[in-house]
Amino acid sequence: MDKGKPLEGKTALVFGVASDTSIAWAIAKELASRGAKIVLGYQFRYHSRIKDLAPTLPNLVSFDRCDMLKDDECDKFFGALKAPVDIVVHAIAFAPATAYQGRLVETTQDDFTTALQVSAHSLAKLMKYARPHMTNGGSAIALTYLGGVRVCTNYKIMGVAKAALEAYVRELANDLGPEKIRVNAISAGPIKTLAASGIPEFDLMLDYNKSVAPLRDNVTQQDVADCAAFLASDDSKMITGQTIYVDGGYSVVGVPNLA
Repeated sequence: MDKGKPLEGKTALVFGVASDTSIAWAIAKELASRGAKIVLGYQFRYHSRIKDLAPTLPNLVSFDRCDMLKDDECDKFFGALKAPVDIVVHAIAFAPATAYQGRLVETTQDDFTTALQVSAHSLAKLMKYARPHMTNGGSAIALTYLGGVRVCTNYKIMGVAKAALEAYVRELANDLGPEKIRVNAISAGPIKTLAASGIPEFDLMLDYNKSVAPLRDNVTQQDVADCAAFLASDDSKMITGQTIYVDGGYSVVGVPNLA
């Protein structure tokens, strides 16, 4: 194995690319740059973007639609896999626009169900399908946010969904550990992506984060991708069930210095 290509010979499944600003896209590119072969799964509504974007990725094996809520698409996608899988990236999250409107107590059952199924339960379902292909063990990486453990204004039902996702990370790490499959999450600071555009006053969140985070800067997609590459590698072989913060230290601040 080339020391400059620590992921040479490994295959990574990356789910959740929606555009070239997606954190999942940055992760896919970084894993590829370190030698991993990449298989992309995406929702059909993003097909027009992905069909032009995916072919620009080095080491791309294939890309196909795979909505984790649709069993037929999952069966087709995973049935087409040829090589063993070593890395799984879960960057899937969604809540209807109505879930961000009004008060949390007004959340409808439908909005709750959608947010939890897409953003949290999809990780368990993804690992159910990926597990038979991970015959040599491997690493699964989910993306979360501080709203899963603390109240973040305007995040609302997604905070509940991310809390459930992080609980799934711990439970799945325990469930899959005997098979040498590690499951971790990266809790990234706020990053301007297509998904984040649906959160009200997101620009104000970015400004505040930068002003109070110990490192006085916002994180980028590349910062998260670098952490994901570490978790995907054998350098993290004894790390599982953890949520790692890549947020410039924002999560450790209680009362910020407002001087």
